[in-house]
Amino acid sequence: MTTTPSEQGAGVSLGMPQLPAPDYPADVRARLEVDAKDVIARYPDSRSALLPLLHLVQSEEGHVTRTGMRFCAEMLGLTTAEVTAVATFYTMYRRKPSGDYQVGVCTNTLCAVMGGDAIFEELKEHLAVGNDETTGDGKITLEHIECNAACDFAPVVMVNWEFFDNQTPESAKRLVDDLRDGKVVRPTRGAPLCTYKETARILAGFPDARPGAVEASGGAGPASLIGLRLAKGEEPQPRVVHPRTGGPQDEAPAEHLSSHDAPQHTSASDPAHPAGPTAEEGE
Repeated sequence: MTTTPSEQGAGVSLGMPQLPAPDYPADVRARLEVDAKDVIARYPDSRSALLPLLHLVQSEEGHVTRTGMRFCAEMLGLTTAEVTAVATFYTMYRRKPSGDYQVGVCTNTLCAVMGGDAIFEELKEHLAVGNDETTGDGKITLEHIECNAACDFAPVVMVNWEFFDNQTPESAKRLVDDLRDGKVVRPTRGAPLCTYKETARILAGFPDARPGAVEASGGAGPASLIGLRLAKGEEPQPRVVHPRTGGPQDEAPAEHLSSHDAPQHTSASDPAHPAGPTAEEGE
């Protein structure tokens, strides 16, 4: 029995999306157009607005859909291929539905050896999900990420791009439990958490309208400022080693710096050993 080429290809997916992508409902599109024009007006070249526009459409559905990419392309006069190339390049744009809270555990070298790998494994078991999977209640999406750029507070967990420093498996499990229970959760540095969609709208360039949120955003943590203090000639902070096991200490340090020891004297901060040019061999 022979089959035609069309019969042979029936039911075979080539991995290509159906075209064209559907449009937003009229009321949703009208609302998004107002916001999109606000964003585009901030840039001398309209295509420069693509990144915040992708955050805008992500705030609508929780991830960047084909409809969202079509909207961005039409607003900016780009092709959908150009928009897709950007949306699929950056990991901050979700490509499938995800939870209200994106929990990212750093498993890069320093965080890993400080406990990040253990945190990630225990969260997978505790939440009964794998990497880049979402809990059944739609609250938590768990993923491992390469670097949170906060090595001085390792191991670090991020929730909707907010920092939770010096984590342990126990503290990370309490964190996700509180999120699932609907409790108010504050990051180590910054305002109380909001949902992933709300975070995406803020990243699109719209103000955080929650009372006190901007004032609570804060600045760099103490461990990140040690180099600046040394450069200014200020006294270094006392050595601090964060306890990871056992009960509470009898006497807590005056200021928690990080998981690591505070830095010691360097050539730039120690007058007895000033830095200078290295002499050439034989001089």
